[in-house]
Amino acid sequence: MDTPLVNRVAGSGLVTIDLEDFYPDGQIVPFDLKQYLFMELMLKEKDFREALKNHDWEQYRGKNLAVFCSADAIIPMWAYMLVATYAAPYVADMAQTTPDLFVEQAFMKQLNRKDWSEYEGKRLVIKGCSDKPVPPAAYMEITRLLQPLALSIMFGEPCSTVPVYKKGKAEVV
Repeated sequence: MDTPLVNRVAGSGLVTIDLEDFYPDGQIVPFDLKQYLFMELMLKEKDFREALKNHDWEQYRGKNLAVFCSADAIIPMWAYMLVATYAAPYVADMAQTTPDLFVEQAFMKQLNRKDWSEYEGKRLVIKGCSDKPVPPAAYMEITRLLQPLALSIMFGEPCSTVPVYKKGKAEVV
């Protein structure tokens, strides 16, 4: 008598959440204010305004702009505001950060924008493997957001998980 194969993972009621789905769409482009500094020390407002006015903003259409300064200089707040004014009509998103940290900030925005109520009372697996780099902060944030809702939270793949949280336990599992 042959026993049919049973997919215990499919029947377990586990719901997998793939953080890669929250990776920012589009290319992340750096915008370094260093190139606009006078003697790599300071911005001259008149020169900066003129440079921004003449800058080719079209090159950023639909892209994500990471605005930062790689030089050790004090950048006035109005400088970031001016960049935002010129860039806003063209970019998909922008932030005052380095390109690497842009990804982390984008994850935080996306995760906090989502309504997670559909996961209330569910057994969740936060997928561990991805093709795109998911920052550690995203794993922390999704745990923080889901802990009040989920029955349990695990990390990994449904066939091999690491327990992280279980509702009703006095301590973390």
